Amino acid sequence: MAELFEGPHAATVERVTVAGIDGVAVDAILAAPEVGESTGAVVVHPDIMGIRPLFDDLCRRLATHGFVVACPEPFARATPEDRAGDDPTTRMGLVASLDDRVQIGDLAAAADLAGARHGGDTVSVLGFCMGGMQTLKAAASGRFERAVAFYGMIRLPDAWRGAHVWEPLATAADVCPTLALFGDADPWTPAADIDALRDVWRGRSDCAVVVYPDADHGFVHAPERPAHRPDDASDAWRRTLDWISS
Repeated sequence: MAELFEGPHAATVERVTVAGIDGVAVDAILAAPEVGESTGAVVVHPDIMGIRPLFDDLCRRLATHGFVVACPEPFARATPEDRAGDDPTTRMGLVASLDDRVQIGDLAAAADLAGARHGGDTVSVLGFCMGGMQTLKAAASGRFERAVAFYGMIRLPDAWRGAHVWEPLATAADVCPTLALFGDADPWTPAADIDALRDVWRGRSDCAVVVYPDADHGFVHAPERPAHRPDDASDAWRRTLDWISS
């Protein structure tokens, strides 16, 4: 995570809950600058493995740049056994049963929490992998001011199709100003899908697609992965901080 360099503020991080629209108490990370006024609020959607120490550190690092950051658990309604496991296959098998109205509602509740702590309603959203896909959907919800999607799926994988899981591309024309970051060696975001997103955003000067040559899935946020690319990750974080600070 070192490529997300620390900013000038000391920051605290804690575990809290936010209330889902279905009444479920959703576990979340909340990070904030320790002293002085915050400069903005951000909601982070984690990857498919959910909130864990990696994201405590990521949220804290974002908070050192002056942001109040909230990061809800995407599988808050899964069984404790499914949430406790470290095999991503288990969680991948749950995606088709998600309800995006509820999922986006959790992000909105996290936005309300971060915005209230910051003292304003303007909130950005960013996410990784599956969370990048959900960020593309949340960016079209009307709740967020700006968005950054890290290698989010542009079209639903077949195994993830469910009655209440929305297609990211279906609402892509309605997003707030959004930055989408991809690697051209990522099998989850093939070139044809990236081109389709570019076509939808053609004429949108407030949206941008950046593709990193030879980068595979997950090249930014988890430095322990073989796919991690420090130089590209550093560039992606620089672009992200500039985007959500605009």
